[in-house]
Amino acid sequence: MLPDDGPFYSSTMRRDLPYVLSGLALGALLLGNAALAPDAAAVRAVDVALVLVMAAALAVCRRYPVVALSVVTAAMLALHVRVHAGVSAAFAVLGTVYVAAWRGHRLAAGLASLVFLGGFLARDISVAPAGRPGQQIVERSALLLGWFLAANVAGLVARQRRAYLEQVEQRAIEAERTRDEMALRRAGEERLRIARDLHDSLTHSISVIKVQAGIAVHLARKHGEEPSATLLAIQEASSAAMRELRATLDVLRSASDGDRVGLARVGELAERTRAAGVPVHVTVTGQPRDLPAEVDHAGYRVVQEALTNVARHAGPATAQIHVEYAPAQLTVSVIDDGQASPVRPVTPGVGLRGMRERVTGLGGTLQAAARDGGGFAVRATFPLEGPA
Repeated sequence: MLPDDGPFYSSTMRRDLPYVLSGLALGALLLGNAALAPDAAAVRAVDVALVLVMAAALAVCRRYPVVALSVVTAAMLALHVRVHAGVSAAFAVLGTVYVAAWRGHRLAAGLASLVFLGGFLARDISVAPAGRPGQQIVERSALLLGWFLAANVAGLVARQRRAYLEQVEQRAIEAERTRDEMALRRAGEERLRIARDLHDSLTHSISVIKVQAGIAVHLARKHGEEPSATLLAIQEASSAAMRELRATLDVLRSASDGDRVGLARVGELAERTRAAGVPVHVTVTGQPRDLPAEVDHAGYRVVQEALTNVARHAGPATAQIHVEYAPAQLTVSVIDDGQASPVRPVTPGVGLRGMRERVTGLGGTLQAAARDGGGFAVRATFPLEGPA
């Protein structure tokens, strides 16, 4: 078991709590209405069991909307047939219809609505007294029809709104990423400009000073004289200045510096992904070691791109990051339990192609494919020369 399984499950329980409370409240309402309604039959143990089944199905409605919708519809129809609970039997079905439509199961929501309305109307007609006007049955059925239409439409509107907000958020993330990349590119261009300016303005002058001082020292020693302390100091200072200037120019010209990201910062990446709403678990096995800079950087980028794909394409999912250190290789994997399926092959995009180029360019291998049990898996293996 992963060390952060506890917080994940407690978070899941908190999200399910409103559904659990709703099921209990509706169960109490149904039993109370059946006990007080003058035309309701006596409540028996089987009826209480049906109410409990409804409450249990509502408790898992967020995670399994279609299953919960089927169970609630069947249980409430059975309760209405047995007890004649009235319109209160429709409340739980309305809630699950809304959740199913909101989660994108429009056909299941519409079918459950028709089944419940048909069964409800058939039960009312079959037990209606001979002298009871049919207008009351029609009015109550029309009221329920309006409620179910509203529940279906409200679920679809909520889903469309959520999709719109996700698109807006994704555009904002892409804009921020583009802005960051542009800033990095401009910073690199500015570093190169500064390096060129320093080289043109200082390197020549310091080189001239160093050469002239060296010639003066050489001539003095050639004539049997000891060079002055001032001249030796100038020669030493110019040599030190040239070394420091070359080191500074190397740093400015290099794209890799002290801020280069690596696997040591995967925890920060996972924390940012959790803040975006995707539960992420990180597991490290083996003995962490100093890695070649290119391998360290490529491993981080693979994890970063894989988590980006989980946030963009997997839907409601949990991601598992596994970093495995071995004497001869480094393995980095990111697995999610999202919506990907082997039945629908994934078309490689720019991100997957970029990951593959990074890994194969270092002599490694990359596997990226949908899992048989659902979800997607990315696994990168980098060869290492041996113990650091």
